[in-house]
Amino acid sequence: MFCDIAKIYIRSGKGGDGCVAFRREKFVAAGGPNGGDGGRGGDVIFEVDKGLNTLTEFRFIRKYCAGNGENGKGNNCSGQNGEDIVIKVPEGTVIKEEESGKVIADMSHDNLRQTILKGGRGGKGNQHYATPTMQVPKYAQPGQEAKELNVILELKVIADVGLIGFPNVGKSTFLAAVTNARPKIANYHFTTLNPNLGVVDLENKKGFVIADIPGLIEGAADGVGLGHEFLKHIERTKVLVHLVDGSSVEGRDPIEDIKIINSELLRYNADLAKKPQIIAANKMDVMSDEEADAVVAKIKEAFAGEQYPVYAISAVSGKGIRELLFKISETLGGIKNENIVFEQEFFPEEMTPKLSDPYTVEYDAENNEYVVEGPRIERMLGYTNIDTEKGFEFFQNFLKNNGILEELEKLGINEGDTVRMYGLKFDYYK
Repeated sequence: MFCDIAKIYIRSGKGGDGCVAFRREKFVAAGGPNGGDGGRGGDVIFEVDKGLNTLTEFRFIRKYCAGNGENGKGNNCSGQNGEDIVIKVPEGTVIKEEESGKVIADMSHDNLRQTILKGGRGGKGNQHYATPTMQVPKYAQPGQEAKELNVILELKVIADVGLIGFPNVGKSTFLAAVTNARPKIANYHFTTLNPNLGVVDLENKKGFVIADIPGLIEGAADGVGLGHEFLKHIERTKVLVHLVDGSSVEGRDPIEDIKIINSELLRYNADLAKKPQIIAANKMDVMSDEEADAVVAKIKEAFAGEQYPVYAISAVSGKGIRELLFKISETLGGIKNENIVFEQEFFPEEMTPKLSDPYTVEYDAENNEYVVEGPRIERMLGYTNIDTEKGFEFFQNFLKNNGILEELEKLGINEGDTVRMYGLKFDYYK
């Protein structure tokens, strides 16, 4: 089954925590701290696999997580890095953040491999926090948290030419006539339920890829029929070939059909309506040359302002197809050769969690004191004058905002109890 959209959950690996450890050896009285650093968390990487052409796999597996970094160990041993996870997608897949719908990455053309979520950094072991005033730090840095996202994968086919038109006007027959593609062909509406691609080879001309875009009817821009499912596949194309039933054998008005489809393109994405468009009036083998010329003249007159080139063709007999293909090639040659790539709008690196500074909150039963230690606390006390009202207020807010007061309350501190921080002592009051 063809699948061109999927929703999945991705998460990078958490960084390993730093280790609190001390060197303990015979004949070494004070070996000092030797806690190792935590390992880096694994990355979430998307990679193009040119052997894939649908997103079917993601209908069954919806959760993709990289490995967590290992915690640090004693004796200066760092934790092992978490394993990266590589997610294979077909070329042309656009990755979007689910809530905002903004583009994270377009996996097409030169962008064949991209890291979407970076793993968390490992925390530092306590060996990094030894200072002249704190030679036996009992704290280490926790690892950086993992990052997670719900993303939408959208496959937008990569083709030079998009073949559009109402159902049953002969798009699949035309594609089969000009390429090696073998789409399903039958005389009923919505025979084609998947975009079909084919390569057109012309003598002495550069070949091009053409895509049969199914599902376009009135209301397609609102999701009627299969509209939303396949309108996105037109976005990468450079030229549109609009196939209509020029003979009106099913009672359709080709001019009205062109207006309806173009209106749907404009409503879905205004840029689609600006693409070069060539009109191909199909099924003209059932008409005389004079009648066919009259139909072409009528269509040209109706769209004189747009100046669409109009060709009378028959996908069954091959009439007019050669001329149409050379016109398509000529139009493509006049377009600046730039790949259509969707620019990044959402940047996961901006949601990087901060590495928290380590600290410890402990109760010293011998001295009946609560002891708070940590490198940031030591720095804060060094540059804050807590003898002033403003400085002491800043000090209190620092303790509250960093969760230190909450930790003290968990240990059962009461009003009037003593808190010690690097030689300074305070009475605790709410």
